[in-house]
Formats: sequence, structure tokens, C-alpha cells
Amino acid sequence: MIQEQVSVFVENKPGALSEITTSLAEAGIDLKAFTVADKSEFGVLRFLSDNPAKALALLKSNGWVASITPVVAVKMTDKPGSLAKVLKLFADNGKQVEYLYAFVAHEEGRAYVILRVDDPESAEKLLAASGIL
Repeated sequence: MIQEQVSVFVENKPGALSEITTSLAEAGIDLKAFTVADKSEFGVLRFLSDNPAKALALLKSNGWVASITPVVAVKMTDKPGSLAKVLKLFADNGKQVEYLYAFVAHEEGRAYVILRVDDPESAEKLLAASGIL
């Protein structure tokens, strides 16, 4: 399923992540999944939320550089080899995965992975055709 991921450039200094997450919390925005990629002076916070448009507007109004990117959320069985199956499907079909991150599911026996791919729509169709989605 295609999701809207919010990406924010964050200065690599104490309190920066706290400031962003506090602003989101105060606005009632619930984070569903997140990851932080570290660079020397800046990092990139990427997250899924219950309201990406509201999150983006809030972040931009507070002076943060932020954007929305389509990503593919894959629900899979929580067992060894599930992620390997998805990645092999993509590799065998020429789909480039730029990055990925996972999060814990509330549903017993399930796991989710978020993938940034070059063409989310065709990736979603490929996953559906393979029976993974």
C-alpha cells in the first residue's frame, strides 16, 4: 500500500529531534513509524503519521525543511525470509530500493516494512500480483 512519508532535515544537535517530535505531539499528530539517517551536520527524520499533510504544514510553518514522499508499506508474515522474498521480487524485476525501515505491528504474527522505491505504483502492482500484498 502506498503511504505518504514526511521527511525533515534536522540539524545534528542536542534537542533537535525533541523539538520536532514535541511540536508534532502538541498538534495531535501521531507518529506510526520513523527512522533517522545521520549525516555530519544534518540528519533526515522520516516518518509515517496519521496526518502527513498537517505534519508537513506544521513543520514548514516552524521553519523546518520538509517534504512528502510516496513509499510502499508492505505487510508481511513475521518470520525469517519474508523481507528477503520482497527484496528478491524487486531485484528480479529491476526495482531499485533506495532505503527501507521496519516497525512493529499491533497484529500478532505480522511485520511491516516501509520501502522507498523508484516507482511506488508499479512496485505496489508487482507486490499485489505476487500475492505479497
